[in-house]
Amino acid sequence: MSASTSLKYLAGYPEPLQRQVRQLIDAGRLGEMLAHRYPLGHEVRTDRALYDYVLELKHRYMRSSDPLSKVAYDNRLHVIHHALGTHTTVARVQGGRLKAKREIRVASLFKDTPAEFLKMIVVHELAHLKEKAHDKAFYQLCTHMAPDYHQLEFDLRLYLTQREEQGASAP
Repeated sequence: MSASTSLKYLAGYPEPLQRQVRQLIDAGRLGEMLAHRYPLGHEVRTDRALYDYVLELKHRYMRSSDPLSKVAYDNRLHVIHHALGTHTTVARVQGGRLKAKREIRVASLFKDTPAEFLKMIVVHELAHLKEKAHDKAFYQLCTHMAPDYHQLEFDLRLYLTQREEQGASAP
């Protein structure tokens, strides 16, 4: 990667930090650094396991939030479209009452990421059950569930950059 190449996942970060990342990439050390920092994967491979994982976090930190009707990995969510996970609410009339179904979908790429990155995306989507906007209250809730949330989000951006770089350099 040349020094002039844009780091799209790090676009909002200061240029000196982006320069450090470019140096790691040019030296071929970004993947090594991430593997050293996050050596372990996870066993949450199925939709059922993901549902149980999400519910465990939800019950630990957000007992009073609305129930979830579905949690699943989704092959259609792609980083390219800036969606690593989604949260939806589907409202329908049942009898004379309005019922809402809440769903969380997580991009399938998280089946093969370090455990910390799966936790970060799940925490992010759970926080949206209470806070719709990415504002101060949203990030406070994220850090309540994962105190190192901001570091995990940054490192996930590094991971996505590394994946893209590997794809670009693959034959």
